[in-house]
Amino acid sequence: MTAVQPSDREWLDEDAGPIVRPYALTGGLTRPSGQRFDLLDMVGVIRGPAEDTLHLAPEQAEVLERCQIPAPLVDLAAGMNLPVGVIRILVSDLRERGLVTIHRAQPAGVGDLKILQEVADGLRRI
Repeated sequence: MTAVQPSDREWLDEDAGPIVRPYALTGGLTRPSGQRFDLLDMVGVIRGPAEDTLHLAPEQAEVLERCQIPAPLVDLAAGMNLPVGVIRILVSDLRERGLVTIHRAQPAGVGDLKILQEVADGLRRI
């Protein structure tokens, strides 16, 4: 049995096993390609040929599985326990392959003065 070196401990989680760095999941990419999308944008699967999914990373396949019913980007990140930046890159790659579509979230009307006043009042009460 091989002893765990002190420097190896930071790469090992007792419950989860070895830790995979986020850039390993994205193929070294640090930014999504194409049009930027928001945390609340809905990701949905486009029905396509099955052979398109043969060469996907396990995380990309999981995104497709979770998006059979369109899901917000932020929910994918939470459900898969991955950073939002990683999910953005995975989804943008799937979008480039024509496997998912992104539906833009509708603006909430943040410019409405009444909403801003209510937020300010709430912050003052804290």
